[in-house]
Amino acid sequence: MRSFSGIFPGISQEIRNSAFSQSGHVSFGKDPYSLALTGNIKNTGIDLQITDFVMTGNPGYIIETLTVIPLDHSSDSLLNIYNALGKVSGLKGRLYYSETRNKLTPLFEEATRIASEKRTTPVADPAPASVLPSHDTVFLRLRDVNFGNTYYRSDISLLPYGMLYRLTNFRNINLLIIPVIKEGNFNAQLYFEPIKEGVLIFGIAGADISDFAASKIDMQSAIAKRLSVFISWAVDGIRLP
Repeated sequence: MRSFSGIFPGISQEIRNSAFSQSGHVSFGKDPYSLALTGNIKNTGIDLQITDFVMTGNPGYIIETLTVIPLDHSSDSLLNIYNALGKVSGLKGRLYYSETRNKLTPLFEEATRIASEKRTTPVADPAPASVLPSHDTVFLRLRDVNFGNTYYRSDISLLPYGMLYRLTNFRNINLLIIPVIKEGNFNAQLYFEPIKEGVLIFGIAGADISDFAASKIDMQSAIAKRLSVFISWAVDGIRLP
């Protein structure tokens, strides 16, 4: 089991303090090299494929996050993390602060597994697994408060030290009938690793959006809020297996 300092040997005290705070470290920009962690990922213990998948999409907006959840080691196993990520229905009703509404608002009004990309029939979340698979794919339909029904493919895979959760939209994300993010142009990865201090969660998300969306929506904020909701959902699931 690695330590936080072993994974991020050169990290600043400011970012370390943020990572261990309730809100975590959050940084965003258009140039990956402007981000404190992503731009320096080769000098950390984070697997390069975690950032490369997002970067190959040439996103116009990039968000990185780093959070450490203090837990005793009875609840931080990879199996427990995997089961937490399987509770798709738990995304329903999770709140974020909406500046336009000036109140806390559920981001996803509905959240369900679906059978596949072609068959959007709802599928119930399974019972917690007793054996950890090396790979799993789950399809999701999330009714977004701003974009209506959105459709994602999530892939869960094991890495040498932890677990990777990859999320990609397999249909256009629309504002009314206008595509905001085309199929495959939103990509996020969450990396989970049990460490000596608890569970480390490193996240990176990127999106290539339309000019129309860029003029109408604060996409930097929109992506950050959605990534934050996914992280809080995972954290609650890990804490309450």
